[in-house]
Amino acid sequence: MNGILEVNNLTVVYEKSVAVSDISLTVPEGRIVTIIGANGAGKSTTLNAIVGLVPVAAGSITYQGHDIAGKKTQDIVLDGLVLVPEGRELFPHMSVLNNLRLGTTRRTDKDGIEEDFEYVYSLFPKIKQRLKQKAGTLSGGEQQMVAIARGIMASPKLLCLDEPSLGLAPVVIEQIGIAIRDLNEKKGLSILLVEQNVHLAFSIADYCYALQVGRVAIQGSVDEIRQDEAVKTAYFG
Repeated sequence: MNGILEVNNLTVVYEKSVAVSDISLTVPEGRIVTIIGANGAGKSTTLNAIVGLVPVAAGSITYQGHDIAGKKTQDIVLDGLVLVPEGRELFPHMSVLNNLRLGTTRRTDKDGIEEDFEYVYSLFPKIKQRLKQKAGTLSGGEQQMVAIARGIMASPKLLCLDEPSLGLAPVVIEQIGIAIRDLNEKKGLSILLVEQNVHLAFSIADYCYALQVGRVAIQGSVDEIRQDEAVKTAYFG
């Protein structure tokens, strides 16, 4: 199965400890794929390797037909592979608007930028009300909305989301889920979602990879994975 992203036999090593081992996954064009797993399973490490934030010890990462393992993160982003990191990583003393503008740094399509500003305001109406506020004064949910919006402003072809529901209230998690579905359905955006919140992941994703101790333990369509007894026991009790 060919996709916008293909990871084959990825291995990442931290100080002689293997963080992920021999992971393979595919993100088909225009689909939402989720990676689930407990803390320490290797989910974030996998994303960080894909976007060039940590070195690859072995394996290949093919994006739009080109191997990007070892490329600089800024060049990967310029090619349209964008990460919204865990913890949001906004600039707290900058305004919301200036945080959003950072996503457009390497863009020159003024009309496209304006269209994307209007789109993120429609997706997250609260953002438009907070444009002049410093990002650090926002609630956790509002900060997450700004982080996702900043990712959209970079004009991604593949958007990687690392734990977007982390620490958020259920009502905000639902809003985030609706926004991710909207991005996929209306923008046709391919999305790779890392989540511990399996209820959220399964409500929006098409395909799932479950990691255990740095390896792919189970993979399949969300409908298939939802029926797996091991997954039921581990995540749904």
